[in-house]
Amino acid sequence: MKRILPIIALVLGLSVTLYWAAAGANRGWTKTSVPVKTLDEVTGIEGITYQKRFVPGLDFLGCGWLGAGILAGVSLLFRKTINTNTT
Repeated sequence: MKRILPIIALVLGLSVTLYWAAAGANRGWTKTSVPVKTLDEVTGIEGITYQKRFVPGLDFLGCGWLGAGILAGVSLLFRKTINTNTT
């Protein structure tokens, strides 16, 4: 258990970072809708509509690494198993 938790923490941190980078590396807050400029074909007036889309921000990245840090910290609470075989 002492070795597994830091490995899971590292995988969690790296996967959160990769997902954040793949989703656009937004440096602001996490967004659940994104503004999109649209052009009315008849009038030619530009407008803004909102699409529902999840864009992770720095808070998402920070929470992921905080969770990874907590997992790594919990691994310090476990003691090493001492092998008592004397053969």
